[in-house]
Formats: sequence, C-alpha cells, structure tokens
Amino acid sequence: MKLRYRLTLILIALILGVEAQSVQKDVLFYVDDEPVYTSEFLRVYNKNLDLVQDESQKDVDEYLTLFTNYKLKLKEAKALELHNKSSYKRELSNYKKQLAKSYMTDAKVSEAMVKEAYERISYDIKANHILVKVGENASPEDTLAAYNDIVKLRNRTLSEGFEIVRKEVHNGRTVFGEELGYFSGFRMVYKFETAAFNTNVGDISQPFRTRFGYHIVNVLDKRKSRGERTVAHIMVVEKKGDTLAEKPEVRIQDIYKKINQGEDFEALAKQFSDDRSSASKGGVLKSFSSGQLGSPEFEEVAFGLEEVDAISEPFKTQYGWHIAKLIAKKPVREFDAVKGELEQKIKRDDRSKLIDEALYASLKKKYNIGDQPALKYFESILNDDYFKTIWKLPNEFTGDEPLVKIGKKQFLYKDFGNYLLKSQRRRGASGSIQLLVSKKYEEFLNSNLVRYHEDNLETENEEFAHIVDEYRDGLLLFDLMETTIWNAAKTDSTGIQDYYKTHKSDYVLPKRVDAVVASSAKQKTLKKVSKLLKQGMAIDQIKALINSNDKIDVIFTSDIMDAEHQALPKSFQFKEGVSKTYKHNDAFVVVQVKDILQEKEQTFEEAKGAVISDYQSYKEENWLKDLGDKYKIQINQDALKNIKKQIKK
Repeated sequence: MKLRYRLTLILIALILGVEAQSVQKDVLFYVDDEPVYTSEFLRVYNKNLDLVQDESQKDVDEYLTLFTNYKLKLKEAKALELHNKSSYKRELSNYKKQLAKSYMTDAKVSEAMVKEAYERISYDIKANHILVKVGENASPEDTLAAYNDIVKLRNRTLSEGFEIVRKEVHNGRTVFGEELGYFSGFRMVYKFETAAFNTNVGDISQPFRTRFGYHIVNVLDKRKSRGERTVAHIMVVEKKGDTLAEKPEVRIQDIYKKINQGEDFEALAKQFSDDRSSASKGGVLKSFSSGQLGSPEFEEVAFGLEEVDAISEPFKTQYGWHIAKLIAKKPVREFDAVKGELEQKIKRDDRSKLIDEALYASLKKKYNIGDQPALKYFESILNDDYFKTIWKLPNEFTGDEPLVKIGKKQFLYKDFGNYLLKSQRRRGASGSIQLLVSKKYEEFLNSNLVRYHEDNLETENEEFAHIVDEYRDGLLLFDLMETTIWNAAKTDSTGIQDYYKTHKSDYVLPKRVDAVVASSAKQKTLKKVSKLLKQGMAIDQIKALINSNDKIDVIFTSDIMDAEHQALPKSFQFKEGVSKTYKHNDAFVVVQVKDILQEKEQTFEEAKGAVISDYQSYKEENWLKDLGDKYKIQINQDALKNIKKQIKK
C-alpha cells in the first residue's frame, strides 16, 4: 500500500513538473487508434519490478516489448468478443464480489477484539469434539432434532466419558467425533475457537452452533504458545529399484552415526536427504508454528528441540524417516509488533458482526442517511398475516413515494414493500410490528448500502479499479491463449509431429553414468574404499569392513546420474572404473562408474510433454508476428524517452 502511495506521489510530482508538455506526450503508444498512456505503463512496470526474475525484463525497452505484446493480445481478444461470453462475465463478477469484501471493511476494528485475538494466538488449546452435522439453512425441525441429539450426547459424555462416546458415535457422515490436536487463534472458525477458549481444561462445553452444525468440545490442555520453529531435516524414503536394497531405517541410522561422529549436518543433508526441495539448502524448511504441519510426529520432535543446533534421534513419520536439527526458534511477538497484522486477519475473519455494524455506520455517514419517518406508514399496513406468510401489500399502497437515496440511487416505497413480501418467514407466534419493521428496514438499508458501495467501488477507489482491470485483462488473455494456442497446439497432432521431426536435436538425454558414490568425511577412509572397489569387493562387504555398529565412516549412493546429480562433484570426469578422490559438499567422494550411458535422442513419446510445450511457444511466437501485422503499433518516442528519465531517477 505504501509503495502505491509513493508511486502516486512521484507521478503527481512529475505531472506538475512537465506542465508544458502536450497531451499527446501522455500517450506512450497506439494499438491501431487505441491509446495506451504512460501512466498505465509506469504503474504496471513499477508494480512488477520486484517480481520479475529475468533481469532483461527490468530493461524498459524489453519490458515495453512485453507490454505491447500484452496489448496486442487484448486487442485480439476484444475483436473476437471474448469479453461478451457469459462465462467470462460470470467469473469476473464473482471475482469482483470476492475482492470487494477486502475493501468493505475499512471501519476501525475495536481494540478489545484485537487484544482478544492476541490473547488467543498466545496460547495453544488441545481439544476433541463431537459434531452433529446440520446445514445453516436447515428446516426448524431438522435444526431442533440436531440440537436435541447433541444435548443427549453431552449428557452421555458426562456419565460415560467423552472419549468413549466420541469414538462410538463417529460415523463420518452425520456425526463426527474427532481429535483436533493443538490449535490457537485463527485456526478454527470463530465460534468454535471462542467455545474452546472459554471452556476450562478438563471440561466439556455446552452445545454451540457453527455453520457446520452443533458441537460439544472437550478441552484437554491449554499451554502457552510455543511460537515458531525453523528446522532442517534429513529425510530418507524407501526407493524401489535401489540396487543396494537398503532399508530406510538402516540408512537413516548410518547417517545419524556420521552426525554423532562430528560430520556436518548441512553437508550430509545435501548428500543424502531424499527431500529434494530442502536438500540443496542443507535441509532447511520454512518456519512453522503449532498446527501448521501435516505431521504431528514431526511437529512434536521439532518443538521438543530446545537449544539451537540441537539434533534429534532418527524418527518416523508417514513421509519417511527423519533427523531434525533446530535452526531457530521465535516466541510469539509483542502485541505492538503484531497488532496491524491481527487487524487485517480480523477483517477477513468471521470474528464478529461488530465489523459489519461499523461498516454500515460508516456508509450511512458517507451517503448522509438519516432517520426514516416512513417506517410509521409501513407499521400501519403490516398485521399478523405477516407471521403466517400470507401478508400482501394493500391495494392503496403508495409504492412510488421516495423512501431513501443512497448516492445517486433513489429507492421507493415499493422497493421496501417488495422486500417485506419476499422476506416473510413463518415464525410461530406474532411479535411486535414496530420491532419487525425496524429490523427489516435495517436489513434492507444495510444490504443496499453495501451493494451500492460495492457496485461503485471502481469509481470510488482507484486501487480497487486497477486490480479489477488487471484481473479483467488476465481472464481475457487466459481465454484467448487457451482457445488460440494451448488447446489448438495440443490437438494439432500433425503439427506437433512435424515440429518434433525438425527439432529432434533439441530432445536429447544427457550423458549419464550408472555409478556408486562412496562418501566419507575422512580422505584416508576413502583411499581404503577406493582400493577395495578396484579389487571388485561387493558394496555390502566394504560397508561391513569399514563401518561398525557404533561408527559409520562411509555411505554409498547408487543411481543413474547425470552431471547435475547432487552426489557427483562438479568437476567429475565420466570414465568407467574407480575415480580419484574428490572434495564435495564438505566431504570426500569416490565414484565407481559401472557403465557410461551416452547421449541419446529421445523418441517422440519420451519427449512428448516437452515437444508440446515448445510447439505452443513456437505457435505463439508466430501468432504474435501476425498480430503485429494486423494491428499497427505506433510508439511515441518522446514519451518513451521521458519514461526512461523518470525511471533512472
């Protein structure tokens, strides 16, 4: 947000500094006769500057090429009238409604609510629950039946024990009895969170309702939040086809022994961890807090490590065998440091209707909405028929009288009258007509205030307008690319085959070796291993000779490897036999090459995925050339020079 404001101020200053320039210089280029302004280019360029990975895209001329291609595609999409498709309009409308929600909660969030949220993220609750499922819009009969069921279940838990009842009644369809583990604020829906935090440890809550149905919760523990952990790990999984046929629990124990012998954890992770996404980073994972991981076993071990650099014993999860090392631990931040973040979370959360009420109050003020004297008239025309759902507007109803004006939209008596007609609900005994009319008018007014504000956000909020424009264009481009390039390329079997035939040399498997890599922290050990390998001794025999139950001096890795394989040194020479000793990843390695697999041209079936992708790029490149011929691009060189000066500053 701050960046946008800074850019806006910069642009204003620039505009004030170039008053002598003509309106013509505000246009950066034309697509046929359609102008594209420098302000749009600058806004998009600056917004995306930190996102692009390719340095060439930060060059103004290179980025201008991308931008003109983007505009050419949009021009074609509109020429094909893709923006008139019902599916496009529906998706754009849904997106605008979703996006608008984040712009409809500008009201100040109460300090008490933020403090409550902070208190809850500062603790972890461990709980189990029983849920009797019932829909939000269920009939009164079904709702009452669900409530009666949860009351009966609670009474049973008090006499029989919560866990006994929970396990017995769970069927995974209408009744759920689940273990939830530990959770803190914002991990559950607000009503559930509130019930859990307001129930004492060891107690069972009173029945409460969420959008899922009726619950009771049994709170098992409450503890101070353990904050956030950053850990590294080495993971070993079972590999089918591994010529060493080594069980993962044996391999992880070998690695653990090397750690205990003083070898570097990071180096071992780089060499042996089967988690490829973290191995290259020494096994380091993204930071996490309680309840964020899909593996409670891993989480418990990670949070059980107290001192930085502490290393766990090998342990098993559903993903494989692990050794974890604590890299950093961070406690819950102080209130002032996290307050702004909590406010944003609360605005997106169902924490309280107070936020909605604050929004309604601000919109009433924005659109100068005062008291409504017409309510007396509506009180006079309503009667008990309303509670029987048979009420109708009287024949003499004055529907064309003005009721309330929101912005530029005038609402009439008939608008509220029709709302009353449609919102009749059977409620049993009748109530106060005055309270009914007041409540219904508030519902009517609030919903129309929000709807009007939402419908006019594009004209009232510049940031919202820009985001909608970007999404609008993105939808069009996706539809265009899908119909013109992607789908067409996939179904053009003849074109794909022809492309493969003329580009066969691009689809070649690199030179590879069938090899065993021996790794050790000790160069002396590898000299002995190298000698034994040259003598033809089997790997299992070498391991038995070099390693012992208490000490692991060498670990072997067997695979088909190309030059980029993590186990091979960068300077490794592909040659059959036993290699020299290399220094690699803070250890020493010797490679026994059993066979060299030469470069091999892939068959069409082997390379099909890559061929289709390349063919799509080829078609797109030629298509863009055709669009460039179809729609003339005229660039205003003076405006481009001015942009380059501004960006250099």
